[in-house]
Amino acid sequence: MELSTVNPTGVLGPVLSADYTHSIQIIHRMLNGELAGCPKIISGYVDVRDVASLHLNAMTSPKANGERFIAVAGESISLLDIANIIRARLGKQADKVPTRELPNWLIRIVSWFNPEVRLILPHLGLVKRASNEKARHLLNWQPRSNKEAIVASAESLIRLQLVK
Repeated sequence: MELSTVNPTGVLGPVLSADYTHSIQIIHRMLNGELAGCPKIISGYVDVRDVASLHLNAMTSPKANGERFIAVAGESISLLDIANIIRARLGKQADKVPTRELPNWLIRIVSWFNPEVRLILPHLGLVKRASNEKARHLLNWQPRSNKEAIVASAESLIRLQLVK
């Protein structure tokens, strides 16, 4: 028996319906103007199409046996970076997307009154880094850029009329 695992970071990319991942929810909330600003959260992301291709590569390559692969597009980026990419690409359709980063102290105060905000407290100020080097080297995996995954997410939400 052979086994390999694929562990994706935040999964973005085009959505097919109103049933989408938590990571897409952030972009959805940005587009709807539900965020006054961006918390200081820095993480890695990957396009859902690249997660699928990495799974296929891992299933079909003998080099993958016994290996664990991290599915991440590239460098970690902040939520403000994501907002800036959306605004730059979508123009008028991104009018409600936040333009500033919120200080950690403000997020902590808001969390006293909002249990949803309380959930992000452990992530504030952390830089979550991951590497796709093993997948690139062993399986010749070439993921899309963060920018492409972010734009595909936003455009698909708009195309499916999931944004107010």
